[in-house]
Amino acid sequence: MTAITGTEKNSPLFSTIITDYWRTSMLSGDTCYRDDNFIVTVNPDLDEDNRVMVLTMTDGEVMVVLTPALADKLGLYQRQDLSELVFYQLLKEAGGALHGADYLFYFSEADKQLLLQENEAGNIRRLTAADAEVFAAFQAAASAEDLDGAYVELDHWVVFGAFEQNRLVCAASMYPWDGQRIADLGVLTLEDCRGKGYARKVVRSICKYAYEQGYEPQYRCQLDNLASVSLAKAAGVTLFGQWDFVAADSRV
Repeated sequence: MTAITGTEKNSPLFSTIITDYWRTSMLSGDTCYRDDNFIVTVNPDLDEDNRVMVLTMTDGEVMVVLTPALADKLGLYQRQDLSELVFYQLLKEAGGALHGADYLFYFSEADKQLLLQENEAGNIRRLTAADAEVFAAFQAAASAEDLDGAYVELDHWVVFGAFEQNRLVCAASMYPWDGQRIADLGVLTLEDCRGKGYARKVVRSICKYAYEQGYEPQYRCQLDNLASVSLAKAAGVTLFGQWDFVAADSRV
């Protein structure tokens, strides 16, 4: 699939860690249907939580992977007129639902090199267990909704924070993604400190650290989270695609 390599048209060249992971995730198995812009793969090794996934690339190509049982239930083997629209209609008619897509952002190889040349800002540093009290105060100052959406935790693989007058005002954490050399990122800035550039600096600092440890940073956010999308652009990551998976309450 040329679109997933990021080498065609004007797409940036992403790390093979990224492209190989998504190629394996979405294209391993038997091809059930394929045309110029839509491909459906059946993979018996998918776990129940990911029994159907959809990856939409920036050039419009759509990849679906699902279990044989679900493909059979949707009647995909008998369809000759499959398309993205038809697939979603069949899923809906069967009582299925998707969680709601996330944007996937990564650094291009060129932007990665620029990042690695940067010096860390003086008010940014890595947080450790010794910062438990400081981090607890940070969490207490944030809303429950923001905490849930950002999923920033002090016990994650790595945590970075920005300070304003010795007060932690922005934090980001990462954890390994799906057993890969990919580090998924969450970031949160206290409401009264937003718009000051803290999140951009923290994101770039923690991503630089991840690269130095041999990991590829991954920035995800919901499509309607405009503030997070703006931060992604400011931080220098590039849109790779949209990823969706089966909803927890799906009936298929």
